[in-house]
Amino acid sequence: MPEPIPLSDTTSREKIKIILTLGIPAMIENFLQTIVGFVDTLFVAKLGLNEVAAVGVSNTIIAIYIAIFMALSVGTSSLIAKSVGAGDLHKAKAIAKQSTILAAAVGLLFGLISLVLAEPLLRLMGAEPKVLADGVVYFRIVAVPSILISLMTIFGSILRAAGDTKTPMKVGIWINLIHVALDYVLIFGLFGVGGWGIAGAAYATVIVRLIGAAALYLYIYKSKLSFSFKTKVAGEYTLPLLRLSGPAAAERLIMRLGQVLYFGLIIRLGTDVYAAHTIAGNIEIFSYMPGFGLAVAATTLVGQQLGAGRKHDAYRYGLFSAAVAVVFMSFVGVLLFIFSPLAASWFTSQTDVIRMVTTALRIDAFAQPFLALGLVITGALQGAGDTKSPMYSTAIGMWLIRVVGVYVLSIQLGMGIAGIWLSIAFDLVIRAVFLLWRFWHMFQFMDKSNRR
Repeated sequence: MPEPIPLSDTTSREKIKIILTLGIPAMIENFLQTIVGFVDTLFVAKLGLNEVAAVGVSNTIIAIYIAIFMALSVGTSSLIAKSVGAGDLHKAKAIAKQSTILAAAVGLLFGLISLVLAEPLLRLMGAEPKVLADGVVYFRIVAVPSILISLMTIFGSILRAAGDTKTPMKVGIWINLIHVALDYVLIFGLFGVGGWGIAGAAYATVIVRLIGAAALYLYIYKSKLSFSFKTKVAGEYTLPLLRLSGPAAAERLIMRLGQVLYFGLIIRLGTDVYAAHTIAGNIEIFSYMPGFGLAVAATTLVGQQLGAGRKHDAYRYGLFSAAVAVVFMSFVGVLLFIFSPLAASWFTSQTDVIRMVTTALRIDAFAQPFLALGLVITGALQGAGDTKSPMYSTAIGMWLIRVVGVYVLSIQLGMGIAGIWLSIAFDLVIRAVFLLWRFWHMFQFMDKSNRR
């Protein structure tokens, strides 16, 4: 486990090197997860469209679970990073233990809900009768052991908050490779032994999550943050964890509900427009990788430096992380602008859909620097303990800008897919400006408090 990073005497070049050392492994981990998701879908697609739909509707619900687990990890990351920065390993261990117990409890609760309400939940998501039977099989196998998802999420956050982003990356590489191999064997069979179809895909997912959770805990157990379940639970950290994680959970739920609403508006524009929007979104997801990775670095570095009492360094690391992300994602924007027609042609041969996807991605290309700022400054704010500002920005951006923008520009003014992605771009710009102002204002307030 790395020691707290001494940043007070580092040059700008050294700061950037430290940011990249933490951020690049997280980028690689996210990239691999996205690639494996595509491979998983490809294998299931060989079974038939009903199976694809069953996995898709099940994963829509599981994505909500994961959003809650990730929200819990926000509080963990902030509190552990500050404790490690302050050199208080005893407190960091206590928070890690309390976070694990809390995550396990929430995972068990969601597992129980999945067991009892699998069919009603899938019906609520609009699963058709032909899809429902396969959906229930897949969903129950994957979602009942939700504790594995929650533990993997929280263990990864504990390691990253202490400055170790390489271990989650290494574990991610191995379990993703195992996942691809297990997927093929358990879905299709091997050496004359038949596979289990969609149930095989579900079992492959559960097995790699079990391996991942065990491997990450083993690394924690061997580190300086090792904790024992035999000792008394440090319950005094439950409320601080929930206080930080609550707004983060609300932010993710606001985002999901807003997506459901504006996806409904997009469907009204026609199947071709909805298909083009979906394809553009699948391509655009790869542009998020630098931002996600550098947001992890920002959370860790800002939290550790505030814990060590180095507020100026915390502020500079937040800005440096954002600047590096802007450079990375501006380059991605150039690639999106140039190669969007080629990327669209991988998904469809319909000329009108390729044209719409190209329009969407070329608008998005200009929004990439603002997307970078929003992602990384959100991570920096969360590292500093401010989880409310990202929640406010998501609520305003999703409900007042995206939803209203799609309705006005795309439906009322007839701008089609251009209106959709202009609305998204406006949201990203306004959100980035607001979050950057909040980050600046937070540290201005800290300075004024110190002078009193």
